[in-house]
Amino acid sequence: MTTARLSRTEDFTMTISGLLTKRAELFNEAERIRDRLAEIKNDLGALDRVLGSLGYTGDLDAAMPRQKREVIFGRGELTKAIFAELRHATAPVSSRDIAREIVAMRGEDARDRKYIADLTRRVSKALRQMREEGLVRSVADAKGNLQWERRT
Repeated sequence: MTTARLSRTEDFTMTISGLLTKRAELFNEAERIRDRLAEIKNDLGALDRVLGSLGYTGDLDAAMPRQKREVIFGRGELTKAIFAELRHATAPVSSRDIAREIVAMRGEDARDRKYIADLTRRVSKALRQMREEGLVRSVADAKGNLQWERRT
């Protein structure tokens, strides 16, 4: 009976090194794709503004190919992320600051202005609902902007 040797080395250093190299390559590729996607979204926004300034009054969204709805957060995931940010905050924070922190926490592209604006709206809506449920409270800053904190 012969026994097959499972590895030519005892410590798998070559395998580990290869996997780490591949992981770094994939991470860099994902970062390049994320950067390009943010550039494209910003370019689309600029094109939309130029079309509007030139007098185009048609529905830009109707002219776009239909896409599947992108689910960004699972059920309750946004609320949990907001609570996590409020838990770590030492002072009341704005919806935009919470949105930026969530983007950073998830490792997404903070340069995508449209995404930050969309997420800020979602965070604001979630915070208003949480306020109605008595989970958070809002205070106005000197400029009248709402700042949010957990109820104690």
